[in-house]
Amino acid sequence: MKLHTLKPAPGSTHSRRRIGRGPGSGLGGTSTRGHKGAKSRSGYKRKIGFEGGQMPLQRRVPKAGFKNINHKEYFAVNLSTLQKLAESKNLTKIGIEELKAAGLTNGKELVKILGMGELTAKLEVSAHAFSKTAEAAIKAAGGITTII
Repeated sequence: MKLHTLKPAPGSTHSRRRIGRGPGSGLGGTSTRGHKGAKSRSGYKRKIGFEGGQMPLQRRVPKAGFKNINHKEYFAVNLSTLQKLAESKNLTKIGIEELKAAGLTNGKELVKILGMGELTAKLEVSAHAFSKTAEAAIKAAGGITTII
């Protein structure tokens, strides 16, 4: 077998139908477009969403809600997670790099510390945002919070 002898399997390829190339082709005349009307003419394009005169879906369905352009999406980390991380890795300072090393975040997303769980370790925590309960719990344990 050589590369120049390779051919597709018989019957697997078909030649393209050449429409509008005279009566001898069997596809001349109206060229499979039917008779007259806008659809038979060149340059015809139907409006996007056109439903034959019926009220289109984008006009039937009411508008609802809005997209807040100032919304920030945070990755949530609870105090219980910080406590486990501090105990397992023997940490006193937890920031984005430590969370990334633990596999909790990819380092690109914004991190918010939430107050679920208990914190007994004295930690220096730096994140993009803190909930009020989380900040109070970290300070009650003798720790420090730093907003990046």
